[in-house]
Amino acid sequence: MTQNDEQYILKIEVLSKQFSQKTIFSEMNINISKGEIVALLGPSGCGKSTLLRMICGLESVEEGSISFGDLDEAMDSGVGNIHQSVGMIFQKPVLFPHLSVAGNVILGMSKPPPRKLRNEVAEKYLEEVGLSGFSKNSVETLSGGEAQRVCLVRALISEPKLLLLDEPFSSLDVKSRRKIAIETKQILKKNGISALHVTHDPEEAKLISDRVIKWEDLVN
Repeated sequence: MTQNDEQYILKIEVLSKQFSQKTIFSEMNINISKGEIVALLGPSGCGKSTLLRMICGLESVEEGSISFGDLDEAMDSGVGNIHQSVGMIFQKPVLFPHLSVAGNVILGMSKPPPRKLRNEVAEKYLEEVGLSGFSKNSVETLSGGEAQRVCLVRALISEPKLLLLDEPFSSLDVKSRRKIAIETKQILKKNGISALHVTHDPEEAKLISDRVIKWEDLVN
C-alpha cells in the first residue's frame, strides 16, 4: 500500500532503543495512515510494549524519530499537546475500584460534566460497547472482558486521534478475544480512529486490523 506523507497519523523512522547497553530494536520504520488500524504481530518480550510506550511519551526517544502528521502541526500552532491526542489501553485493565463504572469512564473526559449528569453521559458511551445499564455498577463486579470494554470507552471518550492497544485481550479466553477484537475494530472504524494494536495472536491480528506487520520484518 502506498501511503501519502500528508495522510499519515504516525510515522516512525529509523527508531532504535537500548536499555543498559542491550539493544531492544534498531532502525525501525512504520507508517500508519489516517483511519488505518495496524496490528503489530510478535512474540512476548520482543519489545512491542516498549515501542508503544515510546509513541505515547512514557519512554524517551534517543535515536530515530516519531512524528504524528497533522498532530505535529497542531502542536506547532500552539493547539494542545500531541500526547493528549494519543490514547492507550494496557494489557491489564486499569480501573479505580473506589469509582463506579461511570466514574471510571468520565476520567477520560478533559471537561467532566456536572456530577448529576455523569451516569447519563457515561451510559451513552457504554451502550456502544454493549454495556448498557452498567454505569452505576462497581468495577469490581466486572468480568475481564467487561473491564476492558470500560477501558476502551474511557479511551474513546477522550476523542483520541490515535489509539495504542497493548495486548489488551490477552487475559481473555480465545472466544472472548475474537469477539472483542471484531467489536473493537467496528467501534474504531465508526469513530474514525487510527490504531496500532500489538499482539502475539495471529488470528486476533487479522480480525482487528486493516494491515498486519510482523515484528521480525521490522527488526531484521
